[in-house]
Amino acid sequence: MRKFSVWMVLIFAGVSALQAQQPGQISLNIAPTNRTLTVSAEGSVSVDADVAILHVGFTTLPNDAKAAYAAGALTSNQIIGAIKQAGIAESAIHSEWQRLDSVYGKPHKFTLTQQWTVKTTPERAAEILDVAVTAGATSSGDIDWTVADEKALQAQALDQAATQAKADASALAKSMGVKLGALVYVTNQMSISRPIAYSMRSMAMAPQAGALAPPPLAIEPRKVSSNANVYAVYAIE
Repeated sequence: MRKFSVWMVLIFAGVSALQAQQPGQISLNIAPTNRTLTVSAEGSVSVDADVAILHVGFTTLPNDAKAAYAAGALTSNQIIGAIKQAGIAESAIHSEWQRLDSVYGKPHKFTLTQQWTVKTTPERAAEILDVAVTAGATSSGDIDWTVADEKALQAQALDQAATQAKADASALAKSMGVKLGALVYVTNQMSISRPIAYSMRSMAMAPQAGALAPPPLAIEPRKVSSNANVYAVYAIE
C-alpha cells in the first residue's frame, strides 16, 4: 500500500510538469518557491489604408521579336509618361519585371510584357489606374492597401494586447485570492494584414481611338489590420 502511494505521488508530479509546459511556451518549474500566474491576450487594430500600391503593366500583340520590342518600348514610355504627367513622382514608380517571350506554338512570334508598381493615395487610385489604362496598360488593376507607418500600427496592437494581459492577470490573481507580483517572463507575436483588391488584372483594355472614355472605376480602399499576441508570466505572492 505504501508502494502504491509513492507511485501516485510520482504520477501526480509528472502530470503537473506536463501542465506547466504548453507548446511554444516557456517551461515552468512548479515549486513552492516558484509560484507563478500565466496569461495570454490578443490585441487587434484596424485602420483605413492611407497608401495604395497599384500594379500596372501591359503585354504587346504577337509579332516578330524586333517589332514586339519596338511596340513594347513605345507603350512603356507612353504609360510612364502619362503617370508622371498626372503628378506621380518618379520615386513612387518601380519596375517589377519585363520580358520578351515567344508565343506558345508560334516560335517566330513574340510578346513583350512589362509590369510596375505605382504608389499613390487611396483617393487617387482609380484616377491613376485610369490614366495608365488610357495610355496603353492592358494588364493592370491589382492594388495593395497599406499604411505609411506600419510600425505605429503594430505598436498600437501590441499596447492593446499588453494592457489586456496585465488586466487579465490582475483579475485572475484577485479571483484566486493571491497578490500579483512582478513580471517574470513575456513574449509576443506580431502580424499585419495588407489586403489586395483584385479589380481588373489582365482584362484592362485601352479605349479605341475616338471612343468616349469611360469614367474611372469605383474603387473603395480596404482596411489594414495589425494583430499582436502577448504571453506573460507573473509571480504571485
